[in-house]
Amino acid sequence: MLPSAWKNQAAAAQNGRFSPDLPFAEVNAWRSVGAGWKQLFGNFQSLGFSFEWHDFTTKETLDWGRSFHPGSLEICLNLIGDGFVQVGKTRTDFGPFSAGFYRQAGTPLEARRLTGQEHQFITIEFSPQFLAHHLNDYLSGLHPLVSGMIQNHSNDSGCGPAHRLTSDQQQLIHTLRHPPVATQAQKLWYQSKALELTASFLFQPQNEEFFCDRQKRLSQDRVEKVISILRNSLTDPPTLEELGKKIGCSHFYLSRTFSKEAGMTIPQYLRQMRMEKAAELLKSGKYNVTEAAMEVGYSSLSHFSQAFHETYGCCPGLYPLAPNHVRQKAK
Repeated sequence: MLPSAWKNQAAAAQNGRFSPDLPFAEVNAWRSVGAGWKQLFGNFQSLGFSFEWHDFTTKETLDWGRSFHPGSLEICLNLIGDGFVQVGKTRTDFGPFSAGFYRQAGTPLEARRLTGQEHQFITIEFSPQFLAHHLNDYLSGLHPLVSGMIQNHSNDSGCGPAHRLTSDQQQLIHTLRHPPVATQAQKLWYQSKALELTASFLFQPQNEEFFCDRQKRLSQDRVEKVISILRNSLTDPPTLEELGKKIGCSHFYLSRTFSKEAGMTIPQYLRQMRMEKAAELLKSGKYNVTEAAMEVGYSSLSHFSQAFHETYGCCPGLYPLAPNHVRQKAK
């Protein structure tokens, strides 16, 4: 049995109306994770889209579905941790480096984040009127769940397919957390990213794949495999030759492919991941500089300090005390 407030809000959302008299507080769903939930930008009701960052470890299974606005459609870009969204017999599983979308309509979605895991992901929640305004001219190409929502043909909740995050999309997650524009331009910038993500995830795939598209996809798959291998071996990463053998191609070709797709060399990307991980450890307050350096594979404290300063503009010992605009800086 649905709570009456939820049913009223769902009905209002289906008709494109949202009333402050119909309470829905998403923050209540994330109260147990504290600072592990953060709104990056947007407002579901006034702007029609909202970007949110999640970074927490679950002590018990988390009811993720309580955060879904009635009447909404949400895209999840999942970096770390396992979860699922389900309605009836239809279920979408989110593993590391995966993405997908789901719609919360007349029937509440069941959604869980698994216990005892670290979870890092971004969600982008859309209102029906925002999608209708921007996608109404593209109905024939949209996933049926999306086109039905826009045309009010269906009030059914549902889940779209999950996909592997491409290297570009993994890079986008980092950029969404640290927008490269002035504060006054962030509304325009985030809206453009919201529309970019609808184009990436809410349309049905074409049946035909040209040769250049297959080559592009193969290159992206190889880059994603390299990133996954490096992420799991920060302290003892494989050599370029070993990476080539694991991926199944020449290490010379792999190096060129990675640089072209990721915009940086493999060693540069490894250093970036190490610095981001070290920054997280230092910010937690549970690691000193030496311990953080060793955790990310640096045996030389001076080399670690130099790399950290080049990345964040301050020495690692002062990083936890630095203002937010310094702590968010990453080259």
